Amino acid sequence: MNLKMPLVDLNAQYRELQTEIDAAIREVVESQQFIMGPQVEEFEQDLAAYARVPFAFGCASGTDALQLALMALGVGPGDEIITSPFTFAATVEVIALLGAEPVYTDIDLTTYNLRVDQVEGLITPRTKAIIPVHLYGLPADMDELLRIGHQYGIPVVEDGAQALGAYYRDEKVCGLGAIGCTSFFPAKNLGAFGDAGGVFTHDGDLADRMAKIRAHGSDKRYWHELVGVNSRIDTLQAAILKVKLPHLDRWNRRRQQVAGWYQELLDPTWVTGPVCGEDRTHIYQQYTIRVERRDALQAYLSEQGIPSAVHYPTPLYLQPAFRDSQWDDRCPNSEKAANTVLSLPMHPYVTREQVKMVVEAIHRFFEQD
Repeated sequence: MNLKMPLVDLNAQYRELQTEIDAAIREVVESQQFIMGPQVEEFEQDLAAYARVPFAFGCASGTDALQLALMALGVGPGDEIITSPFTFAATVEVIALLGAEPVYTDIDLTTYNLRVDQVEGLITPRTKAIIPVHLYGLPADMDELLRIGHQYGIPVVEDGAQALGAYYRDEKVCGLGAIGCTSFFPAKNLGAFGDAGGVFTHDGDLADRMAKIRAHGSDKRYWHELVGVNSRIDTLQAAILKVKLPHLDRWNRRRQQVAGWYQELLDPTWVTGPVCGEDRTHIYQQYTIRVERRDALQAYLSEQGIPSAVHYPTPLYLQPAFRDSQWDDRCPNSEKAANTVLSLPMHPYVTREQVKMVVEAIHRFFEQD
């Protein structure tokens, strides 16, 4: 059987909300207020309420969200930022752009999040922030990270690009640390029609700095209090996201249902599936398994018309842009994950029958041996 299905089904989501989205786009186009139109402030108010924080701002991308956060904290040359090497490049890219240095913990192979037990041993007088990544939609161990951050006076910046809507001990991620950051890249659980991102904080001073930094360091035309960047969220994207936001929790619950089907049907003899503790929720931005002979399995699934993806094939300290040999033998779990993880089709419109067919194809592959 050759099964044709998308890894992420953006068309189905658009069809569900087409009337509302088209009307929102038309309103912006007719107003011609493409930069900081009224929909931006309306969306930001909704976003802050959703994340249970007093301050939330849209920006141009999830990458920019991280950069705004670090710039607001005064990160610069010579500073060190503790983070994970097993994530998308943006997390470390913004550190490098500001002249700071990434300092890596390894990851926990069961959660793919950074190993909290390694963090204290990496702190130096130059440590300026800790960035946990809530990878694949699963919150990191925030209680211990926040304890460490408080003890040493180091702010915790949440990289929640894949986890908006997830809970940690009854609190929403992105509202736990000093600053939370997220991405509205189209394939995210809450996706725009292009690049966009957001930042969150409880701190009024940090909120003021980030709001100014994203607009050239200014909140008054032609008066620049800070060195900033151009990272305002487009009014069109804000209008689209405002339509989508009320549906996010429902879509996340549907992803959890799809993950439950995978967990029920996949044979643990061959496949290690994702885990989730009782003190947090997983929103499955990816449904990522770990298998031996990953590349061969991915090729076999492709032959069957089943898409998959590898998030992520190379730890960041091995990437040419960030190559740092001091970590080569210090992050074995990250390298193990890079060689064995595989993300399966996951979105709110996956059916149980489709999950069954994906699982049957995986089992056939291993049964051939």
